[in-house]
Amino acid sequence: MSRRRESLHRSILPDPRYKSTLVTELVGVVLKQGKKTIAEQIVYTTLETLDKKIEGTETALEKFEMCLDNIKPKLEVKSRRIGGANYQVPMEVAPDRAKALALRWLLDAARKRTEPNMAQRLSAELVAAKNGEGNAVRKKNDTHKMAEANKAFAHFRF
Repeated sequence: MSRRRESLHRSILPDPRYKSTLVTELVGVVLKQGKKTIAEQIVYTTLETLDKKIEGTETALEKFEMCLDNIKPKLEVKSRRIGGANYQVPMEVAPDRAKALALRWLLDAARKRTEPNMAQRLSAELVAAKNGEGNAVRKKNDTHKMAEANKAFAHFRF
């Protein structure tokens, strides 16, 4: 058990355009070297492009949430030391951690794409996630496969 005090969870302010804390978190993940206005431009351009690319009556924010739901993991493995051996124990992922992992995987996959700018890369990766494709969804599937393969150690869950 950790001897440090519990970390404080800061409340996140919603972004000015969509009034969503999820968009604010995406801006924070895209942010590089403190250039928040550039990160906001990238995210807003991405959401506008996503709204045009995906058909439907939903808003751009709802489409973004649907895409992100396809990336969020439900299971992951955590290393647990028992009797001198380390086991990869499958665990359910908390909703906040699932969202954080999904945003991180989305950005990593988008940065590896070859489109000319970051907004196009992000929107292309989100469209791929909507269709159940792309590197971010592949990362989620790999995590689930690993958890499934180590299901025999589920009784070590704490």
